[in-house]
Amino acid sequence: MIDGIGPLDEGAMSAARALHARLTKPAGSLGALEELSVRLAGLAGQCPPPLPEPAAVAVFAGDHGVHAQGVTPWPQEVTGQMVANFLSGGAVVNAFARQVGASVTVVDVGVLEDLGEGPGLIAAKVRAGTRDMTTEPALTRDEVSAALEAGARVAFRLVDEGARALLTGDMGIANTTPAAALIAAFTGAEPEAVTGRGTGIDDYTYARKVAVVRAALAHHTLDPADPVGVLAAVGGLEHAAIAGFILGGASRRVPVILDGVIAASAALAAAALAPDAVGAMVAGHRSAEPGATVALAHLGLEPLIDLGMRLGEGTGAVLALPIVASAVRVLHEVATFDSAGVSEK
Repeated sequence: MIDGIGPLDEGAMSAARALHARLTKPAGSLGALEELSVRLAGLAGQCPPPLPEPAAVAVFAGDHGVHAQGVTPWPQEVTGQMVANFLSGGAVVNAFARQVGASVTVVDVGVLEDLGEGPGLIAAKVRAGTRDMTTEPALTRDEVSAALEAGARVAFRLVDEGARALLTGDMGIANTTPAAALIAAFTGAEPEAVTGRGTGIDDYTYARKVAVVRAALAHHTLDPADPVGVLAAVGGLEHAAIAGFILGGASRRVPVILDGVIAASAALAAAALAPDAVGAMVAGHRSAEPGATVALAHLGLEPLIDLGMRLGEGTGAVLALPIVASAVRVLHEVATFDSAGVSEK
């Protein structure tokens, strides 16, 4: 799969730029939307690129051994309870997805609770939660590989079912702590620069969380050139699975809209495994979690919206979907100066 991920098609990108120059609008007047549409043409290898419809959200769920270090006041069983909420359609991501016509699929890749199987739920559990990354590797390399493959299989399945845009989602109490560790490991940033307040923790818990991230980084020898090793040391099962999901989408030349800090940390791992996979990534929004901005800057991605959100679930990615669709629709539907009989300057 990784060997099949190639660079953006320069011919299609040139064609998209040339088409933009002929459309009935001043050159560059759509700002970032124009470059986004050019990138999507390069990803698809055609101009105009396919509309990103229908879209599919995959919410990867897992639990974390580092929860024992007191990094969040939320009990660990909330992970499984929220999965049930997703499946019943009661979460924010469900409401947003209904608005834009996107499907929501939940993937149990590492929840402590035995969730079984059911409509809208994919059982892909690698293990029941990670180990505590401050005392031992969170995962083995084999477990990371299994999670990467699980994420890729979900991407393939959704694309085979007709999805033309993949959206990342996540659920896992305490998962912003390994996300911060991953971002620090891949970018070299200090723990304070990438650790946020997650679900809204107080000052004491925040200081504890920064110390935990620092301790985890100090406990392991981390090499950004070995992304599987980094994921094994300080990652989560949903982080690894989202990285695989991104790689799966990139290999099928389908855009992957990233949500918040969990997705951004996973995207760093995906880019370390296959640098050309960045061409398939669209930064949906700028999470209020500081690590997200650090990670996106490292990837060279500019988020489409900034609403101060930090919910996760895929909510920011879903809100960005109409913007992505609009960028592509311009190339499909806007008249050229010649066809519209409009004079050029």
